[in-house]
Amino acid sequence: ASPAPPLGTWERATCASPTPTAPRISSRVCGAYAPTSKRAKRETQALLPAKTSTPPYQSMGIFKAYDIRGLVPSELDADLGRKIGNAFARLLNAKRLLVGQDVRTHSPEIASAVMDGIRDAGCDVVSIGLSSTPMTYFAIGANDTEGENVDGGLCVTASHNPGEYNGMKLCSRGSKPISMANGIGEIEEMCAQPYPEPAAERGKLIEIDVREAYTAHVESFAELGGEVTLAIDAANGMVGHILPRLLPKLPGVTAHSIFLEPDGTFPNHEANPLKEENLDPVRELVSQAAADLGVSFDGDADRCCFVDETGQTVSADLMTALLAREFLKREPGAPVVYDLRSSWVVKEVIAESGGQPVRDRVGHSFIKATMRDNGAIFGGELSGHFYFRGNFVCDSGVIAMVCALNLISAEKAKGRSFSSLVADLRRYHSTGEINFRVEDKAAAIARLEQHYADGRQDQLDGITVEYGQLGDDEWWWFNVRQSNTEPLLRLNLEASSAALRDRRRDELIGLLGDPEA
Repeated sequence: ASPAPPLGTWERATCASPTPTAPRISSRVCGAYAPTSKRAKRETQALLPAKTSTPPYQSMGIFKAYDIRGLVPSELDADLGRKIGNAFARLLNAKRLLVGQDVRTHSPEIASAVMDGIRDAGCDVVSIGLSSTPMTYFAIGANDTEGENVDGGLCVTASHNPGEYNGMKLCSRGSKPISMANGIGEIEEMCAQPYPEPAAERGKLIEIDVREAYTAHVESFAELGGEVTLAIDAANGMVGHILPRLLPKLPGVTAHSIFLEPDGTFPNHEANPLKEENLDPVRELVSQAAADLGVSFDGDADRCCFVDETGQTVSADLMTALLAREFLKREPGAPVVYDLRSSWVVKEVIAESGGQPVRDRVGHSFIKATMRDNGAIFGGELSGHFYFRGNFVCDSGVIAMVCALNLISAEKAKGRSFSSLVADLRRYHSTGEINFRVEDKAAAIARLEQHYADGRQDQLDGITVEYGQLGDDEWWWFNVRQSNTEPLLRLNLEASSAALRDRRRDELIGLLGDPEA
């Protein structure tokens, strides 16, 4: 794989700035690590300004565990966007921040307000305009490593939420995530205070176009092994901003696409591929095009879900196992990170392939921190996030698609189909994720701890309980955890047989109440 071109090849235009080149600034890395890590605590403190005494504030509700997200304009408007941008710049004591935005109808207004707030703090803004979240991650990371330094940045997006929502995903230098644990809470506090006086010297606005550099970066992951036919549902999301540039650069790939035009109203279906009904369009396209695989993206293109040549869903944990095998061929012995909801087969495949399986709690900030701490080559979550060390330890749906094409094209040349590759991984029987609306979530988890006290338990994220030994007729496990993004408890369960799975699932439903429809 060839490296992406240096950032000097990017097209740029400069607004109100005498020079487009970023000033040289300190190369100290500010981390965004899991709060359980000692290094995390040290680097989080380095990231944040000194604490000051502030009066109590009322939580605004849009400041989430991993991002900022709310309804426009009732929860998030331009005025609050300006406050968030200003607080973000002050949080990082930043000299220069990068901003991208998705295609939602109100993103230009929100992004403009955010940039105004950043500039009011005396901080320069590098605007990349229309962008997927992974493109923004790339631009932040590449600006850091290639000498065009930025102190961090954000993408104005509400991910897979419907069009009436908007929000922001934030990073510090090197595309390290900023979460509630290391900055979003402080931003919320600052936004509740009076807006500060603008800096004596307002920040500059610099506009650059990163599409060619980002396309080359994604293309560098391509190692196609033959001809392959691909069905794509872009869901009118941000992946449609990059695919027309990328697909012609993938030799041997015949692509059939639907809903490719970015449209922030998402007119065809919700841009959330985790919902099985949202995979129906790509299933139909796979059938019509006789495709070897299908892929459906979410709104901001940081997640994707796959179906095989028969239209059957290939869950993200099985994709993690398949892609881990390929990465471990290149780097035997490397760590691979997976989230604790994943099938037991993920751990087995990583170990069978000579890698080090590293189990982690749910959430991109935790997965990325653990990958950095362990030097992991790859990581995956059941939610459809796939993480790559060669991508600044960030997630990217389109890079996951390219890696899947590498695998499927090579195996097709040997006469093997996508479904045949997956068949070996369907060793156990899982429920998928089941959601429960429970008033007192902590008390519900405590009751489960007592009820299943005779099982092997851990509390890495919620409660995980395992019974029996792998290979036994009565082997099963479950995890129940509080959602970090919604007021729900989430259950995942896996067993040695479908009958045991169903029996234990019904038992847990009896304890937790009726699941969400």
